[in-house]
Amino acid sequence: MQRREFLKAAALAAGGLTVPARAQQAAGKVCLHTFSKPLQWLGYDALAETLAQAGYGGIDLSVRPKGHVDPAKVEQDLPRAVEAARKQGLKVEMMVTAITAADEPLAERVLKTAAQCGVKLYRMGYVRYDEALGVEGSIAKNHKAMAALEALNKACGITGCYQNHYAWGDGLFGGPVWDIYYMLKGLDPQWIGCQYDVRHAVAESGGSWSVAMKLVAPYIRSACLKDFVWAKVKAKWQPEDVLAGEGMVPWDKYFKLLKDLKLTVPASVHCEWELFTKEEQALPEGERRALAVRKLKRERDFYAAQYDKSGVSTL
Repeated sequence: MQRREFLKAAALAAGGLTVPARAQQAAGKVCLHTFSKPLQWLGYDALAETLAQAGYGGIDLSVRPKGHVDPAKVEQDLPRAVEAARKQGLKVEMMVTAITAADEPLAERVLKTAAQCGVKLYRMGYVRYDEALGVEGSIAKNHKAMAALEALNKACGITGCYQNHYAWGDGLFGGPVWDIYYMLKGLDPQWIGCQYDVRHAVAESGGSWSVAMKLVAPYIRSACLKDFVWAKVKAKWQPEDVLAGEGMVPWDKYFKLLKDLKLTVPASVHCEWELFTKEEQALPEGERRALAVRKLKRERDFYAAQYDKSGVSTL
């Protein structure tokens, strides 16, 4: 299929782009994507084959510098990646970008191409607090930038999501989550919202994470799923990713809250723990792929079981 024909077909297939992600509630199903970052060493066909074998319903594709798709080549490479996924029966409704402003040189090209390929949601890059402006001034500054992105997203037919992240100190915006709410307040969640990451929320806020989640709930358009423990690395305590269910995220409470808040949004499983030991890294690609399938499937099965317990089926 020629690229132009593929984009046209994908655009027709994506006719529901203007429907909020929450509309998935009607079907009562969540598509379990997985973030492509740990499989950066695989090409598009091998990536899709591996994740299909692991039982996932979709790929959360990295479309950023040094990602699976180079933003400078988005018109050529994103359709190829999406076509490879669809050949394996996988969706590509989510992607991860480095976009933080509407006027960035490649922002419009990336978002238009993604929407034409059927991608419904993208994760933005991160912004930081401006020390000269303080907390309230930084929120106002970032709100203005989000309003411009809201307009661009609407024009392109895609929703942008800002991810909350453990803040590595005081500079990163979005650690406490409530700042994301005030950054987005008054904007249309159909076009701009939050990608809620419970791992980072628990690491950042401890026992009070659910309060901020309730606050930002009207803007939660997608979710990240991963677990962690606190570990001491070079005399410094920091969160370290671990296998799902072996860490500190209270999954029962989280999934109950999703149900109570009626949040049935696309989810991305993040397998960012060490995928291979040094010995496994030396194995031939086929053997490494087989190992990756087993390890990633274990994560997929864990989260599918959590959704099932809450009454939500998964793809």
